[in-house]
Formats: sequence, C-alpha cells, structure tokens
Amino acid sequence: MKNFRGSGLIDIHVAVLLFGTAGLFGKFLCLPAWCIVLGRTGFATIALGCVLFFISVHNRPKGIATIGLFGLLGLVLAVHWITFFHAIQVSSVAVGLLAFSTFPVFITCLEPWWFNEKRRLIDMITALLVVLGLSIMVYPSPFGGEVFAGAFWGTISGFTFAILSLLNRQWVRHYPPVIIAFYQNAAATLLLLPILMGVEVQMDAGQLGLLALLGVVFTALSHALFIRGLTFVRAQLAAVIACLEPVYGIILAYFLLHEIPSAHTLVGGAVILITTLVAMARRALI
Repeated sequence: MKNFRGSGLIDIHVAVLLFGTAGLFGKFLCLPAWCIVLGRTGFATIALGCVLFFISVHNRPKGIATIGLFGLLGLVLAVHWITFFHAIQVSSVAVGLLAFSTFPVFITCLEPWWFNEKRRLIDMITALLVVLGLSIMVYPSPFGGEVFAGAFWGTISGFTFAILSLLNRQWVRHYPPVIIAFYQNAAATLLLLPILMGVEVQMDAGQLGLLALLGVVFTALSHALFIRGLTFVRAQLAAVIACLEPVYGIILAYFLLHEIPSAHTLVGGAVILITTLVAMARRALI
C-alpha cells in the first residue's frame, strides 16, 4: 500500500509541476489569450476523446438540459483560462500564478452560501488576509499598472476556478472525471471557435506545435495524473501539494524566462499561500 501511495504522490507532484509550467505558455506564445485557450481546449478534447475511445465508460451525459449544463461548465472554464493567461501576459508569471492561487479561499467563503451551510467568522478573516496579500503584492504599482492588472485578472481567474470547482463537486458524483473534463473542454472549444472565424490570427507551425503540447501534455495528461494520484492520496493532501503550483511556475519562469519577482510580489504571495494552506488545513479538520 505504501508503494501505491508513493506512486500517487509522484503522480500529483508531476501533475502540479505541469500545471505550473502551463502558465509559461502565456509568454511563449505571441497569441491572444482566447486563442491560446482555444488551442489548449481543442487539443485537450482530442486527447481526452482518444482516451474515451479506448476505455469503457457507460455513464455519459444524456438529454438537452444536461448537455446545456456542461456547456455552462465549458463557458466558465473558458473564462477561467482566458483571464489566467491574460493576467500572465499583462504582468508576469509570478503575479498571475500567485493571484490565481486565491481560489481555495474563494471556495472556503462560497461553500457555506452555495450549500446552505453556516457562515463562519474565520472565513471572513481568511478573505481579508488574502486581500492584504494582494494589496502587498500590487503595492506600489499604480492603479491600472502591470502588476495591478495582473493581480486583478489573476484573481478573477481564481474566482471563476472556484465556481468551476463547486459545480464539479456536484457533477463528479454522477460522472467519471474524464467524462467531465472531456465535455468541459469540448464545450469551451465550441464556444471559442466562432471568434477564430471572425478574427484573423497569424499562427506558424511552431506556435501550433506549442498549442498541441499545451493541450495534450500540460492539460489532458496533467489532469489524468492528478486524478490517478487521488486514488491513493487524500484530497486534502493533494490540495496542499497543489499550492506548489505557483512555486514551480515562478522557479521555471526564473530559469526559462529570466523573470525575477519583486520583493512585494514575493511577500504578498507568501501571505496568500500561507492563508490558503491554513484555510485548507482547517477545512480538513472540520
């Protein structure tokens, strides 16, 4: 059993490393954020579709209403990733990833309202600490400056991911994760395709290859590894490991993009990450 748990931990760490690396594609690709997301979801849909072709999954969504709800999930996913890459493009990998890492706190604050549970004072204190961390991170950047813009869009990305996570919490009880991932990515792709038809985008073979890499390895494969790791590792521990995503991303951005975060970014990010870890640890004990 220990060997299986060790394998699960490796799967999750590799998945989180891939998650963190995905943010760098916002700098590697000279394309609009929506175009990057279209490529990511499109290639991820193809990869996940191939997986579904070779495995037997009997429980698939049926009915117009259910398909429509998966379309809504795809819309939220598209908004989440567009704001995520836009945050990185207008600022830096560090700012975008650290602002996005606020999502567990949004989940903590939204869950009582979402599932009609009792609200707690500690949740409000947690939210205020995250605001403090964001304030430290953007100071002394002027209103509308690069850091401010990156923190704003990164926080929107974290909020939409929290919404997506809460919606998925309901659906994962009825459908396998690979089905949910496939339909979400497919819906996001279909929603973004009309933009490609109306906007001229210059793309070469190299950029197309990077989009394929982003969609297959850093999206489909990373999610498959994370889901497989959850078979042997508790969800709470996996969530704590997921907090390493901005750490991995910042280190890789330093070596690959020569991005050096400012002291304000690192201190504010530390406040956000510590607050997030405490919030998740407290949820695990409740």
